[in-house]
Amino acid sequence: QVQLVESGGGLVQAGDSLRLSCAASGHTFSSYTMGWFRQAPGKEREFVAAITWSVGSTYYADSVKGRFTISRDNAKNTVYLQMNSLKPEDTAVYYCAARPGSSWYLSQLQSTYTYSDWGQGTQVTVSS
Repeated sequence: QVQLVESGGGLVQAGDSLRLSCAASGHTFSSYTMGWFRQAPGKEREFVAAITWSVGSTYYADSVKGRFTISRDNAKNTVYLQMNSLKPEDTAVYYCAARPGSSWYLSQLQSTYTYSDWGQGTQVTVSS
């Protein structure tokens, strides 16, 4: 059974940085795709970034491109989301997600329906 545990959220000021972690367990993830999504109050969950575990190919939403970086540590079975130059509009609960497979259309990577396993989320609040 796949388990995903996020950590690293918190309250920061605009312009600050945070690094989120997603510790994955319960499976061999070498053939998985891992994603980060976020959900602000009253809004739908939206795609932030994704990475294929085996090759390390990365994908980003336009809203975070150039500010956020997704990476993975194979030895620790952990995926990270480094968030720089944070803005108040980045405020949301951030979720880690996983799905077997590593070949996707971009539209599939961006869809919550693609992912079979989810973490519980971690709150990120950016004050202005």
